[in-house]
Amino acid sequence: MSGSGVGTRPRPAARTLRSGGPGRGAIDPRIHARRRAVRRRSSLGRRLAIIAVVVVVVLGALAWPLAHSRLLSANAITVYGAAHTGDAAVLAAAGLTDHPPMIDVDAASAARRIKALPWVASAQVVRNWPDGVVVTVSERSPVAVVTDRTGWAELDGTGRVLSVVASPPAALPHLVSVGAPGAPGTTLAVARPSLAVAAALPVAFKSLVSAVSPSPGGAVDIALSDGIGVVFGTATDLPAKFEDVASLLAGAGLASGSVIDVSVPDTPLVTPPKAASSTSSSSSSSG
Repeated sequence: MSGSGVGTRPRPAARTLRSGGPGRGAIDPRIHARRRAVRRRSSLGRRLAIIAVVVVVVLGALAWPLAHSRLLSANAITVYGAAHTGDAAVLAAAGLTDHPPMIDVDAASAARRIKALPWVASAQVVRNWPDGVVVTVSERSPVAVVTDRTGWAELDGTGRVLSVVASPPAALPHLVSVGAPGAPGTTLAVARPSLAVAAALPVAFKSLVSAVSPSPGGAVDIALSDGIGVVFGTATDLPAKFEDVASLLAGAGLASGSVIDVSVPDTPLVTPPKAASSTSSSSSSSG
């Protein structure tokens, strides 16, 4: 009622609280700034990660054909030391015949495959970028031969069969009673005691030896070309035993059929031909 003097108090205008304002729910502008900075850094990090992945993929796509191109293939291959094995056999074993990409050349694996070849004692394969491979081979040395159904097998000091030849080399002693050898690359282990003596033969003595054979108990016997036999015993003290044999051959005037026993170094024994035959007859009778 207008005349009563009683009026309605006007309501205050509503206030809007803005961020940064003095109201109770206001947020500090610095917090907003930090949040925006964090969001920007996170967004930038994601973009950089995506860019890095794209770059890696592109570089990989470009590098793969380049690494497998003729420009980076094993085009300059050098083989050293394969006198008996032959370069072609070495390259085939190493997988280098077709000049593979350098990135595909596994040096350690190639060396293991080369070492499996009969004549090879050790092998080293080195990659020389951008297109070079050097193969260095150390070969085994034959020390004796043993007859084979198809010829003569050359053996090294470990009994490894190196090759089979039609006729025996004159400089190598013959092994007998050691069994039949296998194919090149196999090992005739039973021949090792005889091979130890054959490998140690002095150069001047080799031409006198007609055969080397095993004897019971790991001992070794030698037959000389003039019909004289030598009992060596085990393959120990060989220099002293060879010296004993050389001294007796030089000064004793031994007849064919005599047997020299140097199984005990420095105290050699000589059995004359008749006594040797008598001993052999007695042994046969007692058997």
